[in-house]
Amino acid sequence: MAHIIVVGNEKGGAGKSTMSMHVATALARLGHTVSALDLDLRQKTFGRYAANRSAFLKKSGLELPSPHYHDLPEVDPESLGPGENVYDRRLSEAVAMLEPDSDFIVIDCPGSHTRLSQVAHSLADTLVTPLNDSFVDFDLLAHVDDDGKKILGPSVYSEMVWNARQLRAQAGLAPIDWIVLRNRMGAQQMVNKEKMGRALELLAKRIGFRTAPGFNERVIFRELFPRGLTLLDLKDVGVKQLNISNVAARQELRDLIKSLRLPGVEVTF
Repeated sequence: MAHIIVVGNEKGGAGKSTMSMHVATALARLGHTVSALDLDLRQKTFGRYAANRSAFLKKSGLELPSPHYHDLPEVDPESLGPGENVYDRRLSEAVAMLEPDSDFIVIDCPGSHTRLSQVAHSLADTLVTPLNDSFVDFDLLAHVDDDGKKILGPSVYSEMVWNARQLRAQAGLAPIDWIVLRNRMGAQQMVNKEKMGRALELLAKRIGFRTAPGFNERVIFRELFPRGLTLLDLKDVGVKQLNISNVAARQELRDLIKSLRLPGVEVTF
């Protein structure tokens, strides 16, 4: 059975697609067979990233380890059973098709609440939730008091994860390993950074997730997208000397992959 990694939250701009592409490509570079699905059927940022990579590699004559991207299969509405949801069928058919030949399936969810996202979360062995280091984004997980010191209650996204956990328990599946990644943690704004850290620590104990550092804001991520490249591809495309920012970004990716604690994965880059 493939290990399913779901990258999701219900807020756009948190870095889900960048995270998905880097995790998927890193696993492929480590020798694993990786399949990829993008459930944002409108924007398809992860899908565009993968398409850009394929086009660039073909144009440049390079062969680099890459995830295998797949669109969701179309389903004839006439084939649905009574009360069966078409999106449930499309996702279940995609996963059933990919599982036998994949070590990992990376699923990127949209930045909104959709039926596909709900179902994907219930399939997750590992759930990765990128979160900008801001109480605006934190509000997606939980409500806090006006000084950020007291958790008032879980919010909409945490409730969806809780429901996904219940469905997995009912099906006799292993619990979801949920990791919240703190993206864009600048060296400045130390007071906010400390408040966020305390709030996440409190909430982690209450609703059951781990925290890990993600990616800081870096221009390189925007520059890599049109060619579908990741931080690990730079030397292969002729970048002989990485600058300090790029070296730091590679270390962030290395730390991220280690923090996911994926089965059978040894980080060697």
